[in-house]
Amino acid sequence: MIEALRRHWPEYLIEGVCLGLFMVSAFTFGTILEHPDSPFHRAIPNTMLRRVLMGLAMGSTAIAIIYSPWGKQSGAHINPATTLTFLRLGKVKKSDAAFYIAFQFLGGLLGALAASTALSAWASHPSVNYVVTAPGRAGAIAAFGAEILITFILMSVILHVSNNSRLHKFTGLCAGALVAAYITFEAPISGMSMNPARSFASAVPAHHWTDLWIYFTAPLIGMLSAAEFFLRTKGPAHVLCAKLHHDNSKRCIFCGKPAS
Repeated sequence: MIEALRRHWPEYLIEGVCLGLFMVSAFTFGTILEHPDSPFHRAIPNTMLRRVLMGLAMGSTAIAIIYSPWGKQSGAHINPATTLTFLRLGKVKKSDAAFYIAFQFLGGLLGALAASTALSAWASHPSVNYVVTAPGRAGAIAAFGAEILITFILMSVILHVSNNSRLHKFTGLCAGALVAAYITFEAPISGMSMNPARSFASAVPAHHWTDLWIYFTAPLIGMLSAAEFFLRTKGPAHVLCAKLHHDNSKRCIFCGKPAS
C-alpha cells in the first residue's frame, strides 16, 4: 500500500481534485438555475428547460474532466462505483482501488464544503439544498431501480465504446451525453447520482442522510451487472484498460504504459 501511494499519488490526487471540481460545478450551476433570486431562474420559469441546461452544464463538466490532461492521466473515474467495477474486471489493483476511492470521497467532500461555504445561504436555500440527490415523488424503490438502470447503461456504453478500436476516443463524449440526458429526464425519479461519493459530498453539508443507502448500493449493482454481462458476452480479453481515455501521452498505472 505504501509503495502504491509513493508511486501513484499523482493519480490519486487527480481523482480527488477532479471530483471536487465536479461538485463545485454542480453547486454553482444548481444555484444559478434553481435559486429563486437568481436572474437565470427568473428568466427561465420552465422546470424542464432548466433541467436541460443543468444537464448540458454537468455533461460538459464531465467531458472536460475526462479529456483534460489530469483526466487522461488518472482515467477520470471520479466515482467509487466505476473504480470497483474495473477492480472486478481485473484492470485495477486492490491498492490503487482503495486509494482511488478514498481520494474520491475526500475530494468530493472538500469540493462540496468549499462550494457551500462560498455560496453560503444561496446553497442552503431549500430550492438548491446543497444539490443533494434524493428520490422523487415515485419514492425510494423507484429511485433505487432507476439508479441501477442508468448506471447499467452508462457502464455498458463505457465498456463497449472504450474497448472499440474505432470508437474509443469518443468514450468521454458518450459518458457526458448520458449525464446530460439523465439529468434532463431521469433526475425527477432519483435525483440522478450514479456516484456514492457525489451523493455523500452533498449529504454532509446538508445533513441529509435519508435514503443515502440508495446511492451507495444501486450504482454499484448497476455497474457490476453491466460488467458481468460484458464479460459473459465479450470475454475478459476484450477489456483493455480502466481508463476512459487511454490513447494519450500520459502514463497508465493500470496497464503499465509509460508517459510519452
